[in-house]
Amino acid sequence: MQRVLSTYLFVKRRLTPALVNEVARAEIPAIELFCSRGHFDYRSGEDARELASWLAGHGMTLHSIHAPTARDFDTMRESTAPLSISDPERVRRQEAVDEIKRALDLADHVSFRYSVQHVSRARDVSDPRRWDAACSSLEHLSLFARQRGVTIALENTPGEMATPANLKAFLDQTRLTSLKLCFDLGHAHLEGSVPAGVEAARDLIATTHVHDNGGERDDHLLPYDGTIDWNAALAALPQNVPLVLELKEPAAAAGSADIQAFVETLQGARGVFEKFEQALAKA
Repeated sequence: MQRVLSTYLFVKRRLTPALVNEVARAEIPAIELFCSRGHFDYRSGEDARELASWLAGHGMTLHSIHAPTARDFDTMRESTAPLSISDPERVRRQEAVDEIKRALDLADHVSFRYSVQHVSRARDVSDPRRWDAACSSLEHLSLFARQRGVTIALENTPGEMATPANLKAFLDQTRLTSLKLCFDLGHAHLEGSVPAGVEAARDLIATTHVHDNGGERDDHLLPYDGTIDWNAALAALPQNVPLVLELKEPAAAAGSADIQAFVETLQGARGVFEKFEQALAKA
């Protein structure tokens, strides 16, 4: 089983060598970098080389990146300008594609296998114009990614548009054969069933996002802190698919420079991975 942690856990602060060190201490050998410039300036070659050095110093790897979902006008605060590859307005769509390309350029300095990509936002309806726009964007981005040794993995997200079944149908119809799926278990649970979501797109699942919730809100809790049946969920997944924990910042860390709250969450993550390994061994 491949253990991976998304830096979404730290997205409200700068990624630092100290935080990477704590991930390593929790016996998690790989990360998924969440591309928000307030968290990590993915446009900076110097910062990218530093990240490569931090990871190498701990024998860690960069499993994947999460493509940016918002434009950061100020790298020190959260942006409110969303980026969407399915925006019917060509200028806004091109802005999104250009920003995602800047994130993919990270591969020039530190290698990674997957770039996780949102197709839509929660309120977007399943409109043919949006699917056409997404197809146009992804034709360009998939080629750009492949030239850097990266596979784009579309993520199932809450809302009408990007369900596992819809994403599979989209890829079947467009024949964008180089694209895969990032199966988000927490989002599938919000839609009703993790096993059903897996079965809708099993042959395309290349990586995952793993988190829990109570079935009503996208809480990004530690597994076993919500209502997902984890024995059933793990049994449903394709064998040997990487398990990428994508957790929210703990409440105790908000507004504090102290990283102790993260240390406690990371130890919880370590325990979760151990429980997963036991459950998979029994299965």
